[in-house]
Amino acid sequence: MAKYTPPVQSKLGQIIDVIVLLALSIGSLYIPLIYGLSGSAKVTTVVENPTWESLGQNEAMVKQWNALGFTDPAAAHDLITTRFDYSFSWLNLAFMAVVLIGYFFMLIKLSDKEYREVISEKFER
Repeated sequence: MAKYTPPVQSKLGQIIDVIVLLALSIGSLYIPLIYGLSGSAKVTTVVENPTWESLGQNEAMVKQWNALGFTDPAAAHDLITTRFDYSFSWLNLAFMAVVLIGYFFMLIKLSDKEYREVISEKFER
């Protein structure tokens, strides 16, 4: 039985593979940030002329805000009043399901083709 030797990829091919994988990795991390899709959506309650009392902060809380460098209630307004939006979208869920199922079938199809090529190289003469 002959020892299997896989096809050799050129140096240029390896460099292109690395660049493509790096671009995909960085893109998959930054695209959600660019389009505002990272984390949950946020809802901010607007308080006109905020004071510590109107923001629901007691004396101990105000002391801690001051220790953090927020002496003006308007500066801490967004941090205090912003809440996560836990709404749910069936359309987004369906889109994600289609993407994942499509990826799964693509992976199975490509793997099947590659496994058949390796088996034919190894066992068929």
